[in-house]
Order: sequence, then structure tokens, then C-alpha cells
Amino acid sequence: MGSEPAAPARRELTLIGAGLAGSLLAILLSRRGWKVDVYERRGDPRIKGYESGRSINLALAERGRHALRAAGLEDVVMRKAVMMRGRMVHGLDGSVQLQRYGRDDSEVIWSVHRADLNIDLLEAAERAGATVHFHRRLHTVDFDAGYARLIDDRDDQPHDIRFDVLIGSDGAGSALRGEMVRKAGFGERTEFLDHSYKELTIPPGADGGWLIEPHALHIWPRGRYMCIALPNDERTFTVTLFLPNHAAPGSTDPSFASVRSGPEVRALFERDFADALPLIPGLEQDWEHHPPGLLGTLYLDRWHLGGRAVLLGDAAHAMVPFHGQGMNCAFEDCVALADAMDRQPTLAAAFAAFEAERRPDAAAIQAMALENYIEMRDLVDDPDFLLQRELERALQERHPRRFVPHYTMVTFMRIPYAVALERSEIQRGILVLATRGRRDLAGIDWETLAQVVEARLPVLEGAG
Repeated sequence: MGSEPAAPARRELTLIGAGLAGSLLAILLSRRGWKVDVYERRGDPRIKGYESGRSINLALAERGRHALRAAGLEDVVMRKAVMMRGRMVHGLDGSVQLQRYGRDDSEVIWSVHRADLNIDLLEAAERAGATVHFHRRLHTVDFDAGYARLIDDRDDQPHDIRFDVLIGSDGAGSALRGEMVRKAGFGERTEFLDHSYKELTIPPGADGGWLIEPHALHIWPRGRYMCIALPNDERTFTVTLFLPNHAAPGSTDPSFASVRSGPEVRALFERDFADALPLIPGLEQDWEHHPPGLLGTLYLDRWHLGGRAVLLGDAAHAMVPFHGQGMNCAFEDCVALADAMDRQPTLAAAFAAFEAERRPDAAAIQAMALENYIEMRDLVDDPDFLLQRELERALQERHPRRFVPHYTMVTFMRIPYAVALERSEIQRGILVLATRGRRDLAGIDWETLAQVVEARLPVLEGAG
């Protein structure tokens, strides 16, 4: 399990990773009186430009906004965020339909720029008193002795540090998790999707304006594959194309095995994304120069080593991006960990309480993110699915404190993800049964449905 920190009364701790979660946690803990040192393998993005690698645009929702409020940064971030009212679904025939996320503009999500957000968080962490060390890649850890070696990749020079407590906020490829797994196992396993992605860009128009509707998440659903576009505040869109790695036997679907060159991706867009093609002038160049990104779900049996080390965010539970909750979940982790450290008498107890609270929720949102991929690529233009959504809205109006749509629970509320998943599964069963064999809602037995809703769905606190 690892030994307890030698001198916890000193209230000193070391964070590995100065990305979004690490920077936010540094703010929260510094404000609570902890002396926080943060070690980051990359350079300072404020000096040499942001080295994000490939990443899917960030969708900020209520869980993330709550954490930003706790850090005093919501206003700063929201000034640069772009509202997205819903999914703008682009049909193969060129038709376009907006499917709202919520009832009105009070229930929306926000597209935020990862680089700008990270810089805002870093600067706030330093103002709060945290010290950030750049060009320090974690190499090895001696948990028992409380020593770690970090490497500066510019000159391969080692830098040894002493630590009392390590917190891993270093993402899906976490070096700290690797050291913890070597120390104590943890049952680490990653399940990769048989799909990957590439990012492309829609630039501003000739007049500097938006080329398509800015206040929506655009989706081109095509069955086993899809394209999406999210707005950025500089009036560009980040486009992400998701394809299978290999086509299923006998399938004519495109895949990364069959679409390898610029001309091949142009042919794909001409056939399946014709209305998007004129918007992406750099399509062929981007395709040939950007390697595909992997998509996977990380599972661990444990997240902490006694009071010596703990993981959070993607380092503990990386997920596929299809519910837009990766960042929001990681930010929620930060608040939960800081609160547990306030409440519990020891760090070991705090880390255990944090893990007990958050692991069921992490597992729930991981499952829901996988489900949402199927919904986005294959169901948003399906008549049965659309009828179920129509009934869902009607039941929400009739039973606002009981029948709360899945997306509302996950995105606009802060109820535990595990509760949202449990209720969503009940509600899905009601919707499927009530719409089976129907083409519209005419003839629905609302009285019987009301009895089912009241029997199976208790009042949800904060709904309505």
C-alpha cells in the first residue's frame, strides 16, 4: 500500500501534470493552505506556444462550470466560450436539423479552447501560490523513500526531488500511474475502440465571419462513422472525423485502412460529406500530415497508494470523448478530492474516501460515453430514436421532477453520474416500450404512462 507521508503536518504536496485538471487542483489546494509544486513534462505554453498534440474540442457543461466557480475563474473562461444550443444534424441529402440539448438557451453547452483554458488555469494557480516546474517529465518514483526522478527532455538531465505526497493529474498516458502500477498492480486495462479520429479545420470566411451556424455542435452521422465540428471563438471550427480502423468483413464502409491519402479522403467527403467539403480547404494536407488519434477507455481497480499517492481525471479513468464529459468529470474529481482532504483526518482516509465516491461515477460516465458514440453516429437521424426523444420531452413537461432526460441529468445537473445512468436506463425502457410500433404519439395512454413514471422514478432533487 505504500507508507504514509513522513510529515503530513507540513501540508506540502506534489502534482504531476500541469494540464487542465492539474492546474485547477493546484488552485483549489493552494487556496486551502497547501504548498503545491506542479511538475509538467512540456514547456510553458505562455512562452513557446501550446503543445497540446491532438485533442478533441472541449465542451464545458455545468459540472465543469461549478468547478471553475470554486476556483473563481468562471467569468474569465466564459468570456471566451461559444454557446452550443444542440446538435446540428447534417443529412446525406444536404438537409440540416437542429436538435436542442435542452428546453431553451438556459440549457446549453459551451465550446472552449483547450490552450486558452489551460493558460488561464496556470496563471491562476501561480497567483494562488502554486509553483509550476516545466520541462520535468516523471521518470521513476521510490514511494517508500519519498524520492522521484524527473527528466528534462531538452538535455536528458535528471532532476531528483523529495516528496511527501504525489497526485497524478498527468492524463491518459500517466507516468505516475505507470509507477503506481509497477509498485502495486492496480489491475490496469485499456479497452480501445476499433475506431480512431483525425482533426481538420474549417477556417473563417473571407469576411472573417463564421462559415456555418456557430451556436451548435455539427454532426454528419453516417452509421458506423461520422464527422463533427465544434466552434472556436476565433470563428473557426475544429472538425473531427471518426472512422473504423478496419472495415467489417463484407462492408463497403470507409476506414483508416482504406482512406490513406489526400485524394482518397477527398473522394470520401465528396460522397458522404459533400456539404462539408467546401468548408475545409486544407482537407488533403491536414489528412496527410495528422496521424490518427486512438480512442480508448482506461479501467483501474484502485486509484491510490495509501496516503502516498492518488490519481484523478484521465490518469485514473480515461474515457472516449463522445459525451463531452472528460474535462467536466476531471474537474469534478478535483473538487471532490479537495473536499475529501478537508473532511478526512489523514491523507490515506481522504484518498480512500475520494476513490469510494468517484469510482462508481467514473465507471458510469465511461459507459455512457461509449453509448453516446452509437447515438451520435447512428441514431440522431433514426425515426424511432426521434420519436422517443419527442416522448421524452413530453414526459418531462408532464413530470418535471421525475422524468428528467438523460442529457439533462448528465450535462445540466450535478447529480452523481451513477444515479444518472441508473435513471436513464429505467427511462429508456419506458420510452422504448411506449413507442414500439408507433409512428407518432397519437393514441398514447398518458394516464397509464403517468402511473409507470410515478412507480419507477422517484422525485429527483433539484429537477423541475
